[in-house]
Amino acid sequence: MAAPILLCDTAGMTRERWLDCRMHGPAGTIPYTLGGSDVSVVLSSSPWTTPLELWRIKKGLMKPNDGANATAKEMGHLMEPIVALCYAKMTGNTIIEDTGLYQHADYPWALANLDYRLEEGGMQGVLECKTTTYHKAGDWTDDQIPYYYELQVRFYLAVMDLDFADIACMWGFNPETDMAIRRVNRDRAIEAYIFELLDAFIASLHGNTPPDMSGVKPELAMAALARVYGASQAGLPTLEFGARQEKDIRRLAELQEDMTTLRDQLAAKEREVTAHSVRIAEVMKTHEHGVLELPGKHYKVDFVTRVTRRPDSKALKAKYPAAYADVLKASESRKIKITVEPT
Repeated sequence: MAAPILLCDTAGMTRERWLDCRMHGPAGTIPYTLGGSDVSVVLSSSPWTTPLELWRIKKGLMKPNDGANATAKEMGHLMEPIVALCYAKMTGNTIIEDTGLYQHADYPWALANLDYRLEEGGMQGVLECKTTTYHKAGDWTDDQIPYYYELQVRFYLAVMDLDFADIACMWGFNPETDMAIRRVNRDRAIEAYIFELLDAFIASLHGNTPPDMSGVKPELAMAALARVYGASQAGLPTLEFGARQEKDIRRLAELQEDMTTLRDQLAAKEREVTAHSVRIAEVMKTHEHGVLELPGKHYKVDFVTRVTRRPDSKALKAKYPAAYADVLKASESRKIKITVEPT
């Protein structure tokens, strides 16, 4: 494979110009492009974006959801130099900032913006810097790498024609305990599989064939469909479903009926709990704790007052109607509901 093509230097670019270059190249001559962060989306492995959303973004039909985790993204960007310096100190490797926008020698749509290059023993590789929170640090235990980050650096290795990459991720202030460094070695078989799927995605853009939600986690898919299509529109004709949707509709009806039954059972259990609680509360009066000792079992009974404070919306509306109207937040949701009627 040949060396990558340097399209331009992004140093000093405005964000708008940088996004334009990444979308169509600096000359605006590449119809569709994919970058490192797009790879996991195309392979339905991103926890944030679906292939359909990415497809519509590339077609200019919707804008990226830049508001999602905007603060975390900004902090991650600001932390990159710190993570890189900590990596260099811990490994002894040389880090080299690289502001170039590179193009794959064989796939013109494949563009790469690196965080850094690294030098180790006279060999060059890629350094990708990440940050995360303490509660997500478990994703990096036991030499693990989040799959979406692995896909990203494998893409960079292919574009740059390099043999290894390090991912450095930090989640605290002490790199010795709060930082993971993971090595990804180039694997051309995996790379070929990735680029086959990416090439098919590019073909779908040229062929105007949007992807479906196959392989996408259901919760992410439903949230994405809400972003893509927005609110329902009253007055549109009723759709006629066919045999292709029969299995899903039948199963949805069964599941919704099961859920109704379970809710009824839960409500009955809650009523029973309340009835038994009354008899215990009559005994405890103002006591907070009680015990029942039985052979082999110790029952601890708590009856503690918990105070919660929340706005009284009725009083707020009556006393400050203008302020109440100003702070109202509208939220939209759409949920499939199946009603079975005799014919």
